[in-house]
Amino acid sequence: MSTENETAENATHAQGPGQPVTEAERVFLRRCVELAREALTAGDEPFGSLLVDEHGAIRFEDRNRVKDGDATRHPEFEIARWAADNLSPQERRASVVYTSGEHCPMCSAAHAWVGLGRIVYASSSGQLVAWRQSWGFGAGPVAALPVHVVAPGVPVSGPDPELAGEVRSLHARMLGVA
Repeated sequence: MSTENETAENATHAQGPGQPVTEAERVFLRRCVELAREALTAGDEPFGSLLVDEHGAIRFEDRNRVKDGDATRHPEFEIARWAADNLSPQERRASVVYTSGEHCPMCSAAHAWVGLGRIVYASSSGQLVAWRQSWGFGAGPVAALPVHVVAPGVPVSGPDPELAGEVRSLHARMLGVA
């Protein structure tokens, strides 16, 4: 019988890296890292995300807001809620979600149920688990399954080697290992 960590690690390795991130996409990812930095400065976990429409316009952005006790206040989940209320199914499918960290299972499911398009992330869930473990911390309360395991129809790109180090630094700072 495998442990939760082994299952998450095997699932991460099964996918391998997503499609490479382009320079144009990196501009949006940089904004996500800025939002993650804002979240950390506000006492939250460092995650930030954007919803970009098919024309390249940012339609919605948010950062983590879990510090007050509602662990579902992830920016990717907020994007799904906003998109369900404000975009047509066609607009949702044509959109791209950019995020500092690969979606957790809850956010991957919300993304798929709402019918959003591609996800581009700066750092993967596998990277986050490895960083936390290397610093002596557990992986977290939920298995760190990659998007393709939870939502197999959602295309992904990432991680981005140029920005993953910045995301790693934010998490290290949050955990006091910077």
